[in-house]
Amino acid sequence: MPQIKLSKNFIKNTVKLALNEDLYPLGDITSNLIKNNKIIKAKLISNQEAVIGGLLFVKHAFSLIDKKIKFSIKKKDGCYVKKNSLIATIQGNAQNILIAERVALNFLSHISGISTKTNRFVKLVGKKCKICCTRKTIPNLRVIQKYAVKLGGGINHRFNLSDEFLIKDNHVTSSNIKKLVSLAIKNKKGKKITVEVDNISQLKEIIGLKFNCVLFDNMNNRDLKLGVKLAKKYYETEASGNINLKTIKGVAATGVDRISVGSITHSAPAIDFKIEF
Repeated sequence: MPQIKLSKNFIKNTVKLALNEDLYPLGDITSNLIKNNKIIKAKLISNQEAVIGGLLFVKHAFSLIDKKIKFSIKKKDGCYVKKNSLIATIQGNAQNILIAERVALNFLSHISGISTKTNRFVKLVGKKCKICCTRKTIPNLRVIQKYAVKLGGGINHRFNLSDEFLIKDNHVTSSNIKKLVSLAIKNKKGKKITVEVDNISQLKEIIGLKFNCVLFDNMNNRDLKLGVKLAKKYYETEASGNINLKTIKGVAATGVDRISVGSITHSAPAIDFKIEF
C-alpha cells in the first residue's frame, strides 16, 4: 500500500483550486469594500474539543493570498485540544485575511473532523485492535481524508483498486468464492489478498488457501468470534459493516485484528473553529 504523504506542492495546489473556486470570476466583492491597509492580529480558536488536522492547508490559504500574512502555529497536527484553545495567530492585512478565511477554516474543520472521529473509535477499541478507513471518501480528496485518519490514530486500508485484491460478495455472485481466491493467488504478483465472507460456511470453503486477510462483513458478534477463532491461525482478521461508536467495543472484544469503519471519512462532522479579530 502506498504511504500517504502530503507534499508542499500537493497542499499548495489543492488550496489553490479551493481559492479559485471561491474567487472566480470577480474575486471577493465584499472584502474589496475595505480600502484601507490596516494590519490586524487575529486568533484561530477551536470552539470544541478536537484532534487537530490540516494546519498547513490553512497556512497556504493565507500565504497564497498574501505572502506577508504571518501565520504562527501554536498547536501541531495530530494533537488533542480543548474547547477555546488557541490554535494559531494570524497577522496581516485585514482585507486579505478575510479573503482566505473561509477556505482556510473549511480545510481545518473537515480534516480535524475526521481525525477527531477516528480518535474516538481508536480510544474505544484499545491497543490490540486497529481502526482503519475505507474507500468511502470524497472523490479527489481521498489522500487528505486518509491523512486525517492517520492523525486520529487509525490506519489506512487500500488507497485504490490496484493496491490489493479484495474479493467481495458482488464478485462472488458472478463466480465462485474458492475459484476467485485461487485465481487471485495465481495472479497476485506480490499483492495482498483479502477475502470477504458473510458467514462461517463461506469461511470454511476457503480456509487453508494461501491468502492474507479474512474480512467478516455484517456478522453478529457470536459468529464473528467463532470466525476469528477459526481463521486467526492462518490469516489477519477484519470486521466491517454498520459498526458505530455504540457497537465498536463488542466487535473488538471478539479478538478481530482490525475494524474498518466507513463513517470516519464519509460522515465525520466538521469541527467548529473561529477566527477572532
